[in-house]
Amino acid sequence: MILRPKPSRPRGTLPGAGAASPVAAVPMWLRRAVLDAQSLAGKDVEDVALTAGAAICALDAVVRRQERGAGAWRQRLALVAAAVTAKQAGRVEDEAALRDAVLLTRPGDNVGPAGHLLLAWRRLASRPAEELLTEPSIARGLEDLGHAQDDEAVSDLANELRQLAASGRAVGLITGAIAIAERRGLGRALGAWLADALLAQRLGWTHAIPLLGGEAALAVGTGRARRPVTAALAAGAEMESDGAKGLLAAQARAALRAVDLSADLERRADRLLAVAPKLRAKAANMVVERVLFDDAVVASAKIAGMSDRGLRRLFDRLVEFGAVRELSGRPTFRIYGL
Repeated sequence: MILRPKPSRPRGTLPGAGAASPVAAVPMWLRRAVLDAQSLAGKDVEDVALTAGAAICALDAVVRRQERGAGAWRQRLALVAAAVTAKQAGRVEDEAALRDAVLLTRPGDNVGPAGHLLLAWRRLASRPAEELLTEPSIARGLEDLGHAQDDEAVSDLANELRQLAASGRAVGLITGAIAIAERRGLGRALGAWLADALLAQRLGWTHAIPLLGGEAALAVGTGRARRPVTAALAAGAEMESDGAKGLLAAQARAALRAVDLSADLERRADRLLAVAPKLRAKAANMVVERVLFDDAVVASAKIAGMSDRGLRRLFDRLVEFGAVRELSGRPTFRIYGL
């Protein structure tokens, strides 16, 4: 058993963090630095980049632990990113509505525009990182985010991303991805999607972590981003200083939010695994794996060896044990997750 130190709540926590959520063991100086990075006036890009790098380092340690609930963690972050993307697109669907659009739709049916936004971020979180920036994957992401392009445009975009990935500075991955999306009129949601994919590939993660998509205050570039991407742009030179600092501060915030969410879900996953041996249902282990892998599971999910009634009873028992939560808040079409 891995013994983890009991985290203490720092005096300064990131805006939006739940008061009841456990805080991960992140150095106090880093939390203060991330909070301080939100006040960009008078700060150099290098200072904000240092803070962002330290936050990503903390996140990297979480990613490489490969916790049992890592799948649910990535998909929960994908849901957050989809909700922010939907709001930025002028849509009214919140996280609950987005869940319903995907989970309560029969396989093969159209999940609607909002559902496609969630599918785009779920794909980022579930597909192997090495496959995300292939032309078929980019084309699918563009379509789900509402920016269908022809084959030539997708090929050009893939080529620009390969040039960006070959640049020597990690900072340029963020600024460059946002600049590429803006110059092509594809919006900051796609830029955030591409930046998260590039970061995962640069760090050698098996899967990308949805980060920038969940930042409602994500900075955007200026008209200078209309120029073609060059090596200088890939290094961040073509972005205004304030825009680059804003993007780096957003990445630092997103990284620590992801770390804190991981701590919360690790605790819940540990509880689920602790009660799993008490479950007598034939396919209980498969249900536990589904919950650990995904953001949520509908009570009518098709699981081999488990009837609808049996699955509902199993979820009721897991709720009694405090191992899962009912997420929909309604008496029918219930949805469960960590």
